Amino acid sequence: MNVLIVDDDPQAREQLSRLVSELDGYRVLEPSAGNGEEALTLIDSLKPDIVLLDIRMPGLDGLQVAARLCEREASPALIFCAAADEFAVAALQNTAVGYLMKPVQKEQLREGLQQAQRPTRAQLAALTRPVATDGNAPRTHISARTRRGIELVPVDKAIFFIADHKYVTLRHEGGEVLLDEPLKALEDEFGDRFVRIHRNALVARDRIERLQRTPLGHFQLYLRGLGDAALTVSRRHVAGVRKLMHNQQLAS
Repeated sequence: MNVLIVDDDPQAREQLSRLVSELDGYRVLEPSAGNGEEALTLIDSLKPDIVLLDIRMPGLDGLQVAARLCEREASPALIFCAAADEFAVAALQNTAVGYLMKPVQKEQLREGLQQAQRPTRAQLAALTRPVATDGNAPRTHISARTRRGIELVPVDKAIFFIADHKYVTLRHEGGEVLLDEPLKALEDEFGDRFVRIHRNALVARDRIERLQRTPLGHFQLYLRGLGDAALTVSRRHVAGVRKLMHNQQLAS
């Protein structure tokens, strides 16, 4: 069985490579991948049987890579690798996906490789909502169906949501996707991370840079990651945005 290792930490890749090499019946493919984009390219060229996939990586993370692979007719089996503080063990267990907790142990790896399988879309969706005591924890990723299939956008990469008729546009670091979710539901779920600035707009609190009044008396909000582009703040929400910015300045 050919195994591809995907992890942004070179030491973690080296350790996994050594452990896999010590197991009979498995061969480590070279090169390994340090991010999600490299992983997809190498999967296409090397055709691994199993992929050891780090969950948290820059760019495309492990869940996003898995979502892309789920849209393919033939894809390798996946085993997620996660640090204990990233995803609750209960969340991984409840979805019955293959996973390894870091630091990976040899016997744990042997058992995981023997049971490796391709995760389903339902399992991936469940993994984006971590287990919490109240059962209502916000998702870590937002799912959107695009021409490329299912895309999972990490919430911490989201910049703003704009409602337009029946759809909501999510602008994120890598572009835009359309969501079939009401803006109010997104506000209820992510209200601690996003603030309403208009009846049709939510923006990420930690991306707010400055509020500026135009010569015509309109208010424009500039966000980190948007360059010179700005969003309009309605008059009824100006006071709330100013208060939020003031509190953030005090906190910093």
